[in-house]
Amino acid sequence: ISARKRRDFLNCGYYCPLRDALIELFSDKTGILLDICCGEGYYSSAIGESTGMTVYGFDLSREMVRLAAKRGGAEYFVANMASIPVPDGAFDYAMHLFAPFNEKEFARILKSGGRLYTVVPGSHHLFGLKEKLYDEPYLNDEKLPETEKLHLLSSRKISAEIELDSAEAINAVFRMTPYYYHTSAKDKAKLDNLYSLKTPIEFIIGEYEK
Repeated sequence: ISARKRRDFLNCGYYCPLRDALIELFSDKTGILLDICCGEGYYSSAIGESTGMTVYGFDLSREMVRLAAKRGGAEYFVANMASIPVPDGAFDYAMHLFAPFNEKEFARILKSGGRLYTVVPGSHHLFGLKEKLYDEPYLNDEKLPETEKLHLLSSRKISAEIELDSAEAINAVFRMTPYYYHTSAKDKAKLDNLYSLKTPIEFIIGEYEK
């Protein structure tokens, strides 16, 4: 999905339950936060504008970073998660949403006692979409990343139901998921004449400590 389409989808507020949960998470904290693979800054800018955190974010996509910078509320830069160009122990907190997990780098950039918040899909995330696409829709496993360098302290689930009110929104959220790359053309075609869709959204937020 293009950076602009992703931005436009998120700006519609469909994922605001997750955004608001993250704002609440940082509402009583101070320090420096890094948003790893920040995309176009929907979550990190909201946290920077609504809390006392100093927020940075990076993404591999220059276009994503350009759009993120327009949001304000945080400072953004282009980088590869494989080698984040910041000193060891530079951050009090980091967050990591729907992206590969690089425990070595994540642990390196955190201070001792620092916290990482990782978000993965809940079991019923976008299940309404799966019901339209597949004859036998499946549940997500809710498995948080396993790591020896960070200690999992807790997890919580954020759940809501949304109504996608246009074919464009349905197509956008589909393209934002891994399902898009593993779905046959025949099944993708099932969305061609779909103009509204109700579906649960679910997110698991895992809290790790260095």
